[in-house]
Amino acid sequence: MEDEIYKCARRSERPVNSPTRLPSQEGINLRNLPRRLASVHDKRHEQGLSWQWLVLRVIGSGLLVATAAIHLDLYLTGYRTIPTIGWLFLLQVISAFGLGAIVLVSDSRLASAAGAGFALATLGGYLLSLRIGLFGFREVRTAAGIVAAVIEVATFSALAAVVLSPRAQRQPAALAIHGNNLFDRLEAAVPAGRWAAAALSALAAVLLGVSIAATGPASTSAGSSRALLKLASMSGVSVLTNARGYTLYWFVPDTPAKSTCYGTCAVYWPPVIGTPAAGPGVTGKLGTITRSGGAAQVTYDHHPLYTYVGDSAPGQASGNNINLNGGLWHEMTVSG
Repeated sequence: MEDEIYKCARRSERPVNSPTRLPSQEGINLRNLPRRLASVHDKRHEQGLSWQWLVLRVIGSGLLVATAAIHLDLYLTGYRTIPTIGWLFLLQVISAFGLGAIVLVSDSRLASAAGAGFALATLGGYLLSLRIGLFGFREVRTAAGIVAAVIEVATFSALAAVVLSPRAQRQPAALAIHGNNLFDRLEAAVPAGRWAAAALSALAAVLLGVSIAATGPASTSAGSSRALLKLASMSGVSVLTNARGYTLYWFVPDTPAKSTCYGTCAVYWPPVIGTPAAGPGVTGKLGTITRSGGAAQVTYDHHPLYTYVGDSAPGQASGNNINLNGGLWHEMTVSG
């Protein structure tokens, strides 16, 4: 009996200075807790950057598709008939749709860089054609062209941000194997790249604004109330020109009493305005029709006459036989 009492007393005894071990301490090293908390914070920060990177990718892809859609509409509504520019527009449409899809499904920086470069090149082509012409084609300011150009500036900015985002700076396995020198140099260049991309975006926006605000192409009209019609020989064919030697055109959808070329069309194809006068050898019937604004437009053999902004010098006929602004255009021959 005494032995049992003694054993119970021993089991109930606890040393006075013996620390109580908390269950939460079992299997956890408190010294590693700050490191673990920092790791959790880093993972959350990386997830946030990944979401930002994905959003920029989706925006860049959508903008590429948008500019492709605008150029497809322009191609189908007449640009396909413009020499050289036609197939360049088709190539541009295919490339933009393809790059948009690749950027959306791929996490490669190279794909985003290609999309950004494509947008910048397309914008450059538009600005060149707007100011000095491109492959014999002179662009004019239109709502569709301006919207496409603004989209291209935004596309470059978004995809450049994707290329230079922190999400894209993670070290590839190949670099980890061969050393960190190249990766370190690339990573050190990223801040400068961001400034360069921002500066290039701002420069593109400024150039676009200046080009839009500047005056349009040089006028092909005679600049006189008297519209003198002359003859010129082009490729063995006698065609009508104005007093300055610029080729005159007629528009298939027009009627003898009415012009159908207004708005953007009249920017590309300025109507010949004034009192008609026949130069040497011009034997057709001259007349005028009244445009919607009240101006008198010259007609030849019942065809309202126009010049073309794409002709940058006398003796050119780059607007002949193209389908643009809603119909076919032909140079005005002396036979009508």
